[in-house]
Amino acid sequence: MDVKVTELVIFCILFALVSVLGFVASRWRRPESMEHLDEWGLGGRNFGGWITWFLLGGDLYTAYTFVAVPALMYGAGALGFYALPYTVVLYPIVLLPLVRLWSVSHVHGFVTPADFVRARFGSSTLALLVAITGFVATMPYIALQLVGIEAVLKAMGVEGKWPITIAFLILAIYTYNSGLRAPALIAFVKDTLIYLTVIVAVIVIPAKLGGWDAIFEAAGAKFSAPAAQAAGSGLLLNANNQLNYITLAFGSALALFLYPHSLTGVLAARSRDTVKRNMAALPAYSFVLGLLALLGLMAIAAKIVPVGADPEAGVAGDRNTVVPLLFDWAFPSWFTGIAHAAVGIGALVPAAVMSIAAANLFTRNIYTEYIRPSASPAEEARVSKLASLAVKFVAVILVLGLDTQYSIDLQLIGGVIILQTLPAVALGVFTRWFHKWGLVAGWAAGMAAGFWMLWTIPNPATKREHFGGSAFKLSELGLDTKWTIYTGFLAVAVNLIVAMLVTWGLRAGKVPDGEDLTKPSDYTAEQGDPKVHDIPELVADGKTSST
Repeated sequence: MDVKVTELVIFCILFALVSVLGFVASRWRRPESMEHLDEWGLGGRNFGGWITWFLLGGDLYTAYTFVAVPALMYGAGALGFYALPYTVVLYPIVLLPLVRLWSVSHVHGFVTPADFVRARFGSSTLALLVAITGFVATMPYIALQLVGIEAVLKAMGVEGKWPITIAFLILAIYTYNSGLRAPALIAFVKDTLIYLTVIVAVIVIPAKLGGWDAIFEAAGAKFSAPAAQAAGSGLLLNANNQLNYITLAFGSALALFLYPHSLTGVLAARSRDTVKRNMAALPAYSFVLGLLALLGLMAIAAKIVPVGADPEAGVAGDRNTVVPLLFDWAFPSWFTGIAHAAVGIGALVPAAVMSIAAANLFTRNIYTEYIRPSASPAEEARVSKLASLAVKFVAVILVLGLDTQYSIDLQLIGGVIILQTLPAVALGVFTRWFHKWGLVAGWAAGMAAGFWMLWTIPNPATKREHFGGSAFKLSELGLDTKWTIYTGFLAVAVNLIVAMLVTWGLRAGKVPDGEDLTKPSDYTAEQGDPKVHDIPELVADGKTSST
């Protein structure tokens, strides 16, 4: 494929613009010193409603939105639309846990969910497991963002892994320099480009294809083919995948705000009320997500062939490229460059926040807890900066080494992992009933069950025998059915059952539990409340003094 020069030039110009913003962000609302995790990792805990809205929107609606969901719609049909109901039910579910977590975190100065678990259950072991889980689950999610950049580069005719490496280096440098302020500032540009691209796409592309009737007719014809029927694909759900669809949507909703990067955006908010307003306003992005998912069906109607595909030989190619190729088919070169930049920049914001969140987990809950308990806030900030570089490096290695035909698998597998922190984190803000060792036992059982189920799942399209998706066949449990279910949903059910049984046993045996360092009033504290944690003043020697 020849390099499309006009598209590539516009893409590079816009990419360079946001990179400059990333470096400028270090001076935006700059405090006297950035050598503190409250400043570098949480933006001073002072983001208002608009900044938080753009930051969370840019963080939650990612390259996965633009690339992976339409790719799944293109390849599997209706099942790929699970992302819309998932984001519809998400915000009512998470509203109350998040505002309570914001309050207790500001009272005590928590930076990570593992900080909260450490104080709530009095267990460094449980906190370590939560930190490791968050770190591991975040890695494939960061890799997914880089897959989005790779997809648009392939569509522009740029082959090889070196462009991703360059993008990684730029992202790493300005994140190291500016911390959370960089993705917060870039999110304004990213969301503007995305809304522009989506509005143009849903007007122009259906008009060129002859309307929505023609789009759904073409998609219906593809999915009515015997091969598609045999693979379980379809324009409508069938009897065997409806349970998987429901549990996938619900399980993904439970998982999203357990990710460290999602909580980082929440903890950076100025007030409890800011969190509430954002949970009410963020569903606006769900409407855009529904339109984006339909791009997969438009690609079918436009007869888009993925990069590297050979239909006659049965080679599927890289389905992540269908949306970039659709833009190339529908738009003039100059606007295609803008659309490609929207996807590329859409990967930068979440990748930056994810790397910061993962680095904070390592610093607070591994380095400071076990390696350097006497580390000063300035040392914590330096270690977190270095850890954020390492996280991005590992993500690049994942992209280089993994088959990412269905890149959404990366996110779904990460969801199975992060769901195992639900009892300790999400339920922990409401109840202290679980025994700390019950939660540890539940985590171990859920992880074992989740990885066993993922191991048994093949993917015929990619010729993988293991880790081929997240739809677990209930027949593997000896049931006489063709139904499938989301692995994460089943794994967290095992987690909860084991945690409850072990807790009952330990309570009956009067086994000592950890000390709860929080109080009920901590969970309702608001900005201006005298109980709310003040960010320490930073002084020259790296020590702190309370304001």
